[in-house]
Amino acid sequence: MEAIQVRSFQENDFQTVQELNKQEGWNNLVEKNEETLCSWLNSEPALIAVDGDEIIGFLRGLTDGTVTLYVCELLVKEEYRNKGVAEHLVRTAHECYPSTRVEMIANQESQGYYESRGYRAFYGFRKAAEEM
Repeated sequence: MEAIQVRSFQENDFQTVQELNKQEGWNNLVEKNEETLCSWLNSEPALIAVDGDEIIGFLRGLTDGTVTLYVCELLVKEEYRNKGVAEHLVRTAHECYPSTRVEMIANQESQGYYESRGYRAFYGFRKAAEEM
């Protein structure tokens, strides 16, 4: 874990971010390539985890800077999971906005992960733009 660094997203990271999205099956983000890039360029925080020169994970968030830090996407390469990379990304994002609460959406696969780390469940709803 000592070799893992977190830094700000740079536009030349985007293709690797999209490859990680594809590997995870997040096809909507992959298919909407231009919109996804726009989201990264307009998000804060937008963080990349690296091991040397290799991108191994990312966090894309939105915040008002004071009350809420919403984690939109958090992904770690499969072989780096359960090694503290996700916690490092979330901690780094929260250090940028220490007064905020951290909110994120989990699925059935990740729900237990967050619960075991002290997050409490909250419920929300989602509707895609094309469903409006």
